[in-house]
Amino acid sequence: MEYNVQEMLFEFIGGLGIFLLGIKYMGEGLQKSAGDRLKDILDRFTSNPIMGVFAGLLVTILIQSSSGTTVLTVGLVNAGFMTLRQAIGVIMGANIGTTVTAFIIGIDIQAYALPILAVGALLLFFFKNNRITNIGQTLFGFGSLFYGLELMGSGMKPLRYVESFQDLTVSMSDNPVLGVVVGTIFTVVVQSSSATIGILQSLFEQGAIDINAALPVLFGDNIGTTITAVLAAIGASVAAKRAALTHVIFNVVGSTVFLLFLGLYTAFIGYLQTELGLSDKMTIAFAHGIFNVTNTVVQLPFIAGLALIVTKLIPGEDSIVEYKPMHLDPIFIQQSPSVALDQAKEEVIRMGEYATKGLEETSLYLNNNQRKHADVALQIEGALNNLDRKITDYLVELSGTSFSDAESTKHSALMDSVRDIERIGDHFENIVELIDYKISNKVLITEQAQDDLNEMFDLTIITVKQALKSLESMDREAALAVMQKEDKIDQMERAFRKKHIIRLNEGLCTGPAGIVFVDIISNLERVGDHAVNIAEEVLGE
Repeated sequence: MEYNVQEMLFEFIGGLGIFLLGIKYMGEGLQKSAGDRLKDILDRFTSNPIMGVFAGLLVTILIQSSSGTTVLTVGLVNAGFMTLRQAIGVIMGANIGTTVTAFIIGIDIQAYALPILAVGALLLFFFKNNRITNIGQTLFGFGSLFYGLELMGSGMKPLRYVESFQDLTVSMSDNPVLGVVVGTIFTVVVQSSSATIGILQSLFEQGAIDINAALPVLFGDNIGTTITAVLAAIGASVAAKRAALTHVIFNVVGSTVFLLFLGLYTAFIGYLQTELGLSDKMTIAFAHGIFNVTNTVVQLPFIAGLALIVTKLIPGEDSIVEYKPMHLDPIFIQQSPSVALDQAKEEVIRMGEYATKGLEETSLYLNNNQRKHADVALQIEGALNNLDRKITDYLVELSGTSFSDAESTKHSALMDSVRDIERIGDHFENIVELIDYKISNKVLITEQAQDDLNEMFDLTIITVKQALKSLESMDREAALAVMQKEDKIDQMERAFRKKHIIRLNEGLCTGPAGIVFVDIISNLERVGDHAVNIAEEVLGE
């Protein structure tokens, strides 16, 4: 018996591992095949909650994980790409999308799991074409999913003869709340509702659990899957925490309502199984799908109420980095190009203010090693990239209109300045990565080197601010002052490099610390160059 228990356990754990790997691999393969456009889908198709539901559904089908979609959504809310109301629609859609995996499992092709896996492996390892390898990865994941399920199933087969398990299923049939708790805990541990639903499908097929016990466990699985988003929201913005809490409330409310009508729902699923001739696995897939679709349809009209509840439960102002442009109204391009040009300038200045804030957050991260500063800096870098694209597109569209000579000069100055501001973002992103390296490798920077870095950081931030001020008011004096400050930044870099070599020779500084130090001052010097480029646009050089 000892050996059998061990065999059961090993088959179950190994099968679960292969199943989870299969879902991950299949999702990644689909995602690569679709191109890295998931954020675009979520950003573009979430104009209203109903479109948000479809966006969440589509993305979840592509990445095969409702938790993954919700985490992505929490990230987008955190970054300011999406409002809380839009996010709620996406989360609802993700819940429906995750049922697709259960339907895939319901199609009983376990006998072909290994050949599918083999074909996937062949495509992965013997072809260099990205498209073919992506299909190979998807097939490999697909085969692994079924093979893992088969292993788990054979590991769980003897469970129906285990008395304590029989007692548990009887208890869950008599007390549905216990079933919900079991489903919740198991999904929290496994971190995948698809896996726990798959296990439930196998147990139900083997007759180890009846429908009265299976449905409450299914509701619990839906509650447990929210833990991933909750973990993703720890340390994130207030809005991101609200999005994660919405996921929890949505699934808890749905499960509670269905529990109240459990008798009716059980009878309905039994009727469906008989009338449609569903297999046991497909019956659970239908129960899962109907639960999530009904839950979404019922709660969709109350999105505003849900948003209000989570706002009350998690109070506080949210400092969101707004990714989207605020001043670029396309109506002005044809009607009044000069107003459109002023709008573009406002947006460029706003973009510049973000770049300055990113530098300040990076400086704080250098001094206190607090991850929140790095996160804000990286969010800002993402916003700068987005604004760069949007402003450039706007200015390109604007170039087709008729300008005076002065406006034409201003237009080209803005086109060039946008690129310089975006590059400033790239440089402080580089510095964040260097600080990450410093922290993870426990690299110690000497006090003197830290003082030098702070001095150069302060001067660089002041220079960038002055360059933006000169652009905003086309102030030649401010632009000339930028040129002087940038000369000082160049001198500083040369002087600090020499001091660093002396410290290195005296053994006060280690090699890795030297690399971090030199690379940071080099990036700051490049930021100074971009500030000069902006000033030169003002001076007309």
